[in-house]
Amino acid sequence: MKNRSTMTWMVALVLAISCAAAAPVMAGDYDGNFMIRLQGTYLDTQDKTKSATANSGATDLSVPGYSARASNEVLPTATLTYFFNKNLSAELFCCFATANVDLLLNGSNQGQVAKTWMFPPAVTLQYHFTDMGAFKPYVGAGVQWIHYFNSSTGQNLLGATSASFTDSFGPVLQAGFDYKLGGGWYLNADVKKSWLDTKVSLTNTAALGNVSVKHSVDPLVISTGIGYRFNLEDLFGRRPNEPLK
Repeated sequence: MKNRSTMTWMVALVLAISCAAAAPVMAGDYDGNFMIRLQGTYLDTQDKTKSATANSGATDLSVPGYSARASNEVLPTATLTYFFNKNLSAELFCCFATANVDLLLNGSNQGQVAKTWMFPPAVTLQYHFTDMGAFKPYVGAGVQWIHYFNSSTGQNLLGATSASFTDSFGPVLQAGFDYKLGGGWYLNADVKKSWLDTKVSLTNTAALGNVSVKHSVDPLVISTGIGYRFNLEDLFGRRPNEPLK
């Protein structure tokens, strides 16, 4: 797991170097129609268990006292933003992340019951405020989807043989700002809040059989980084007779 996390950071570094190398080709433009941001992000899961049930035979039984808690993570992220005009834009936020899930019984930690990789893209429609000089705040709203993969069990008192997560989908709100640095570069800070649910399924536990935990993830995503804004047409080159905008 540590090696994969290191690889993710290396990929982000390669992307940052590639963007810097491409900067002379894509002339920075504060009124350009496209922006790329590279960020460092803190993911606060703010999660809560809704219910836990066990099925050791033909009947599902509530399991009082059990809850789950997902780990908070620090990870590299990126956004792609297309500007329809100076105020309206659409943003795609994306990254890869890992999460460890601990099992608790009446607040007492029973060990790491599961771990998973996540692919959590979010799409938002944004409104940018443009009459504040170099400071350009914005707000946004949209949806987020989390796909869980490569899920497995950890060391815990239940002894489950496998773990799986249902995908999450729900609304997201956003607020942030860009600050001009020069040459098309921006400093960025951003906060997103999502409301998402998942179901964690544990099979063949030693004491309870199959266990199903309905869980709210509800992440708070805090990011800061740099952005580069330019005209998308510059990336592919203008036609010879096409006038400069």
